Amino acid sequence: MMIPKLHYISQGNTPKEHLENIQKACTSGAELVQLHLKNVSEKKLLKFAKEARAITAHFQTRLIVNDAYKIAKEVKADGLHVGKTDVCPTIARNHLYTWQMIGGTANTLQDCKTLIDKEVDYISLSPFRLATEENSIVELGLNGYTAITEALNTATPIIGFGGITTNDVAAILQMGVSGIAVSEAITNNFNNIKIFNELLGASSTEEQRYTFE
Repeated sequence: MMIPKLHYISQGNTPKEHLENIQKACTSGAELVQLHLKNVSEKKLLKFAKEARAITAHFQTRLIVNDAYKIAKEVKADGLHVGKTDVCPTIARNHLYTWQMIGGTANTLQDCKTLIDKEVDYISLSPFRLATEENSIVELGLNGYTAITEALNTATPIIGFGGITTNDVAAILQMGVSGIAVSEAITNNFNNIKIFNELLGASSTEEQRYTFE
């Protein structure tokens, strides 16, 4: 299963804004978006997930639902993303369709090993950079990424996440990371999707460009 190299994690002050931003991301060429809605009822989440599925299906963009595995199954999302305190990937796997992918969040080498044992399809390694000082979480940065990817030596794709900008991509890719997940830098400017895709060499849908020597 090929995991796209660029993931847009939805943002917005309201569920409606999340959907509008998902639409903008799809229009701008995102190959994968994650519906990241927190603190809404299951009924509302299902409604918005169905709308997100309709938008992404129109653009042939993959949709990942955060945390809610029953909803991910019901709307036939392309997959599920689980945080460290969410449902165990093994339990979620038993409920999902076999073709649905599962990604998990990791902050440490041990988190990564646990997720690999649980056979996730990709690992979101975060935070690359912290927006605010949080005592409980260590900012990994390039050194942290290198240490973890070298120790793991895994075929499971590692996706970098946390305050990543277009300026970080080249260095991050050298650290053995396969792709990146971005919220802020894309929500602030959807044109950045094109730049991220070019930097990642990501877009498989892009026309082949002929280069004349």
